[in-house]
Amino acid sequence: MNDPIRLKGAPRTAVPPETAEPPDEHRFAAFVRTLGRGPGRSRALTRAEARDALAMILAGEADPHQVGAFLMLLRYRGEDPEEIAGLIEAARAAMPPAAVDRVAVDLDWPSYGAGKTRGAPWFLLAALALARAGHRILMHGSNEFSAGTPVAEALAALGMPIARDRDEAAQHLSRTGFAYLPLAAFHPRLDRLLGLRRLLGLRSPINTVARLLDPFDAAAGIDGVFHPPYIALHLAAAARLGRPRLLVVKGGGGEAERNPAKPVTAHLYAREAGESTLLLPPRPEIAVARPGDLVETWCGRQPEGAGAAIARATIALALLAMNVVSDPPQADAQADEIWRGR
Repeated sequence: MNDPIRLKGAPRTAVPPETAEPPDEHRFAAFVRTLGRGPGRSRALTRAEARDALAMILAGEADPHQVGAFLMLLRYRGEDPEEIAGLIEAARAAMPPAAVDRVAVDLDWPSYGAGKTRGAPWFLLAALALARAGHRILMHGSNEFSAGTPVAEALAALGMPIARDRDEAAQHLSRTGFAYLPLAAFHPRLDRLLGLRRLLGLRSPINTVARLLDPFDAAAGIDGVFHPPYIALHLAAAARLGRPRLLVVKGGGGEAERNPAKPVTAHLYAREAGESTLLLPPRPEIAVARPGDLVETWCGRQPEGAGAAIARATIALALLAMNVVSDPPQADAQADEIWRGR
């Protein structure tokens, strides 16, 4: 049917603007609309908006369709430090409460890498050696989308426990100086959001949120990324959140791991001094061809291969992150001592 004829001089029917809220619009729709408007009209969320949006999602107040659209729009637009800071604040506020006081943690060590070429988690041996040397290391994460050996599986092979919640992690830290806390154990709702990668086919900013969650408010953090542009994002988010220290590297499979055969640039944020970089030269004297077996390497039952060299080199990264030493050669020397004394 043709449109009705409009008489000359008759007023045009007012057309509501695209941004107007239709009657009975869902409250969460405003966040999707802000992100998804056309070119030149969309924008990043403010920190407060991002915090409110994820708080609604974690409280079950957003429709699943809205959640998927929200996460993919955040990814498509590119992750923003203000948004990430707000998302992290919401995620931290929604963590199930712990019954015991948090123990003092020296180093927060997230493990959420999803590299397709990863093998054994040699960085885990670095964390365990640091714990035996008297440092308290909390490792948390999810390796569900990694092609390599998950941290939980490696710990089981080593005969070491996995914490079932934050209270048990605190007990492990007090007894041995090391705890591994799966994301599903201390923040199951956030873990479910991370798992949406199966449905959406892409990682979402929840991966960044989980890495920077810092559930025990550690004195320092170490983080690995796969794509170098994320380095600046992580440092900027740490600054906005008032983190004391965070060291970020481009690591194998997105993990905080150092390959001693290559030079590595470590990017450091310190609350007192701002951002800086540290150049760690290659260590060809310890880089050898065959990685070896993780359990046999840890127990010293086979000659040390490339896996042990990676662990030793990664210990140095962690020492720099914790500010135990500030000079890379000193960090390498102390790392060798810690590895030998494990």
